[in-house]
This record gives sequence, C-alpha cells and structure tokens, in this order.
Amino acid sequence: MQKEYELTIGKLKRTLPIIPITDTAAIASFVLLGDAELTRYAAQELAKRINIPFDYLVTLESKGIPLAQELSMITHHPRYFVLRKSVKAYMRNPIAIGMRSITTDYHQQLVLDGCDAEQLRGKRVIIVDDVISTGGSLASAEHLLKKVGANVVQRCSILAEGRATSRDDCVFLNTLPMFAVKNA
Repeated sequence: MQKEYELTIGKLKRTLPIIPITDTAAIASFVLLGDAELTRYAAQELAKRINIPFDYLVTLESKGIPLAQELSMITHHPRYFVLRKSVKAYMRNPIAIGMRSITTDYHQQLVLDGCDAEQLRGKRVIIVDDVISTGGSLASAEHLLKKVGANVVQRCSILAEGRATSRDDCVFLNTLPMFAVKNA
C-alpha cells in the first residue's frame, strides 16, 4: 500500500498520509485545522458553487469550524452555528442525537444549544463540513436540524470520499480515494 496521496484542490496541492481505519480499509488523512491557505481557498471556491438563498451555515465540531468561519465571511453571513460533540455547561436546554463517523471507532453525539435551536427554527441552512465519506455525520446533522425545525437547503464540503463521491445532493471541490489494506 502506498504511504502518501497527493491531493489537488484547484491551484493548491497537499501531501496526505494514508492511514488505516480498519483491517481492510485506509484513507488519505485530510486535516484542515491549521491550514489557513487551504481553508480560505476552499471557502472561496465553495462560495462560487452555492447558488441557493440561505440564512445560516451550520458545521460540525471541529474540523469544519474554520471552513464555516471563512465561508460565513465570504458570503456575508456574519453568524454561523456549530453542532458540538458533547453537552457543555453553558448550554441551555441542549438537544442531542447519536452519530457515528468513519474516523472514530466509538459512538458520538451531536449537540445543539437550545438557544441556537430557537434561532435556527424556520431558517434555511447549509451544512458545511471538511470531508463527507459515509454520510453518517451529515445525516445526523441533518436529522438534528430538522428536529429543531431548520430547513436544510444545501450540503457542502471540501472533499468527498467513498460512497459520497457519487452523491448529487452535496457540493464538493474534489474527491479522495479510499485504499485497500493488504494483509501482511
């Protein structure tokens, strides 16, 4: 199995390590956190592809946060919301649902502060994430947002991998291959 994958997003290139996630599968590990250049470029490119009116952006903790921040500023939407992975002491009437992700081997949850839920009720929202793979996190986010009365009008990410590459309900900039792990 190769050890690295060269990713190209528009004019930018990144070398990603290939990391096994199961005994038979590996992914090119894409970490947006700390890459300000790529975050800004990806937000600019995604903004060009969003052609539907919306009120707010919503992202999942934590790697989607810098992307949502940049996209929020570029699209002139000064407020965005973050679905957290645990209940925080400052939250009032938090609303939580369970979720699973391809990159975590344990059950997680998504949590929305009750005050944020009130602001999102009846609003048109776009879910923003760094990578969409199995779609599990995205589906959980959409379920939580529908539960609080928000209307998800678009889904977008920088990358799609695995089954997500054939989705037509998501805007993304490029694809990432999945890799087979050969038994030693």
